[in-house]
Amino acid sequence: MDQIPALPVFFAIIFGFLISACTPQPQVTERNVSRIIETLSSDQMKGRHAFGNGIEKAADFISAEYQDIGLSTLPGNSNFRQEFSIYSLKPSQASVSINNRELGDQHYFGLTNAETVNWTADNSTIHYISAKDDYRDKFSEYSSDDESSVIIVDEEHEKLFHKYRTYFSRSNRTFELGSKPNDIFVFFDGRVNNYDITLQNTVKSQQLANVIGKIEGKRKNEIVLFSAHYDHIGVVSPVDEDSIANGANDNASGVSAVIELARYFQKMPTPERTLYFVAFTGEEVGGYGSKYFSRQMNPDEIVAMFNIEMIGKPDVDGANSAWITGFEKSTFGEILQNSVSDSNFVFYPDPYPNQNLFYRSDNATLARLGVPAHTISTTPIDVDQDYHRVSDEFSTLDIPHVTNTIRAIAKAARVIISAEKTPTRISNGDENLTSND
Repeated sequence: MDQIPALPVFFAIIFGFLISACTPQPQVTERNVSRIIETLSSDQMKGRHAFGNGIEKAADFISAEYQDIGLSTLPGNSNFRQEFSIYSLKPSQASVSINNRELGDQHYFGLTNAETVNWTADNSTIHYISAKDDYRDKFSEYSSDDESSVIIVDEEHEKLFHKYRTYFSRSNRTFELGSKPNDIFVFFDGRVNNYDITLQNTVKSQQLANVIGKIEGKRKNEIVLFSAHYDHIGVVSPVDEDSIANGANDNASGVSAVIELARYFQKMPTPERTLYFVAFTGEEVGGYGSKYFSRQMNPDEIVAMFNIEMIGKPDVDGANSAWITGFEKSTFGEILQNSVSDSNFVFYPDPYPNQNLFYRSDNATLARLGVPAHTISTTPIDVDQDYHRVSDEFSTLDIPHVTNTIRAIAKAARVIISAEKTPTRISNGDENLTSND
C-alpha cells in the first residue's frame, strides 16, 4: 500500500496545484497588436526608411516596449540599441586610360569600397572576359575573389555590360572602408598593353541601429531568436497626394509579433534556452542590420531563428495558416507543424518557391552560417496590391488574423525554447547560401 505523504508535504502539493490553476496564462491580445502596428505605420514615422527621419522614432518606440516588458539589454549595452556605422560611397570623379587612350565613362564601372583608387599596369592584375565566356559567371568569379583587378570585357557582352554598369554606378555601402578588394570592369576591344586608372568616391558615414532585448534562459549559450525588420521604404512618389509608404504589413506586422512574443515569454517561467528579440534595420536597403548582427554572434550558439515578415493578411485559402521559407532545408518547419497539430492552425512550405524568398529576408545571413533560420509569413504576395505602396496602411490589415498567427508561433516555439526539440542545421552545400550578399 502506498504511504500517505506527510501532511505538510501533502498540503504543499495541493497548494502548488491550486496556485498553478489560478495563475493566468500570458495572452497575446488584439489590443496590443493593433496599438503596435498602428503606431509604427503612422504618418509620423515617415515610412521608417533606414536612412530617413522616422526610423529614430520607430527605434525609440520599440525600445520603450522592451523596457515596459522588462527585457534585458545585451551584455555591455546600456540600452536596447545595437548601433553601427555604414559608409556610403558615391562615385564622384574618374579617369580611365587604356593603351594611352582616354575612355568615356560609358566604358567602365568600379566595384570599390575605398575612397580613392589609383592604378597602373604595374600594381594590379588584368583579367579578360572573352566573347566565348559566360559574362555572368565570370563577373561573379572575379568580383568575389580575394584580389583587386582590372577586368577587360569583350564587345560581345555590350548589352550585359551596360546593364551592370547602370546598376553598379550607384552608391555602394560597406561596413568598413578598404575591407574588400576593388575591381574595375572596362568595356574594351583588344589586348591591354598599359593603363592608368583613377577613381574617387565621396564617402559619407551613416548610423544605423538594431533594437535588441533578451530573456536569459538556463542555457546561456543556446539562443532562440525572434526577429523582424522594422524599416520600410519611406517617402515615395505621391499617389492621390499620399507619399508615405507606411509599411503596416511590411513589416510593422512582424515587429508586433516580436514585441508580443517578448511580452508573452517574459510572463512565463525562466526558459531553458535564452531568447533574443531583434528588430532589424536596413532590410529594405541591403539587409545591413542582420548582416551586422550576424558578425557579432557565434552562429553555433543560435539554435533557431523565427524571422517574421508580413503576417498582416491571411492567405487566399483562409486564416489559421502561415508558410515557412526554406521548409526543406532543416527540420524547423516540421517541428512547428507537429507543435500545433492539436490546434486548427497549420504551418506549411513556402508556396512561392520560384521567388527565392528564403534568400530575400533577414534569415538568409544566418542561414548561410548554418543556423536553422527561416521566415514565417502569411500574405498572398502574388495577389497583394499593397506591397511597397502607399496603400500598405493599418486599415488594410486583419488584426484578429495577426493575433492568431502570433499565438500559433508562441505555441509552436515552446518545444524549441524548452530544448525538447532542436532543428537540424542548414547545410552550406547550397550555392545560393554560400554566395556573397
